[in-house]
Amino acid sequence: MTREEKATVIKDLTAQLAENSTIYLADISGLDAITTSDLRRACFKANIKLSVVKNTLLAKAMEASDKEFGDLPGVLTGNTSLMFSETGNAPAKLIKTFRKKADKPLLKGAFIEEAIYVGDDKLDTLVSIKSKEEMIGDIIGLLQSPAKNVISGLKSGGGKLAGILKTLSER
Repeated sequence: MTREEKATVIKDLTAQLAENSTIYLADISGLDAITTSDLRRACFKANIKLSVVKNTLLAKAMEASDKEFGDLPGVLTGNTSLMFSETGNAPAKLIKTFRKKADKPLLKGAFIEEAIYVGDDKLDTLVSIKSKEEMIGDIIGLLQSPAKNVISGLKSGGGKLAGILKTLSER
C-alpha cells in the first residue's frame, strides 16, 4: 500500500469516526468463511456496518479525530473489526446473540456517545444500554399509567362521584 493510499484510508476512517457516535471494536479472527458470512449478514440485517481495519491506520485516524477515545487505542492489537451503528446497544446485542453459536466475535472496546468501554467483560453492560426509542417508549408508558388509572377508576366507580373517589383512593 502506498503512502497516498494509506493517507486516503486514514482520511476515510477519520470521517467515519466523526460521523458515528456508536463505534465498537471487535475481534473476529479465526471465524471460518461461512461463519464470517453469517456475521456480515446479521450485521446488515441489524443496520450495523462491519469493516476490518489495520490497527496502525485506525490509530492514526483516532489521533486525527476530534473525539477523545481514551484507552481504546490500547486495544488495537491483533485483528480488529469496526462496527458502526445508530443504536448504542445493537452491536452488543448482535455479538451476544452470535456468541451463542460461535466463540467470536470478542469485544475489544466501544465508544458510545463519548463513553468508553474497554474489554469483553463490558458486553452485558453494553447490552443493557437503552436506545433512544426504548427510552421514549418507557417514558410514554410511565406517563400513560396515571391516565389509565383515572380512566379505569371512572369506569369501575359506577358513574357516581363517591364510587369514583373510593376506587381512585384504593389505587
